[in-house]
Amino acid sequence: MAIIVNLDVMMAKRKISLNDLSEQVGVTNANLSILKNNKARAVRFTTLNAICKALDCQPGDILEYIDDDEI
Repeated sequence: MAIIVNLDVMMAKRKISLNDLSEQVGVTNANLSILKNNKARAVRFTTLNAICKALDCQPGDILEYIDDDEI
């Protein structure tokens, strides 16, 4: 099972920097960078909620499931 985080895509669509998103969400740049670069092992729903609110999007706009066979 592979969950892909498309945070960088949504940030580009909304023209928001990592620093600005970090301030709005209340998460450090380092932690957002880990999430953005698909290195995160987990994400809190409160963090996902804050990201979706800041980017005006749905969780499905950020998270994508890809079957291991397709990778």
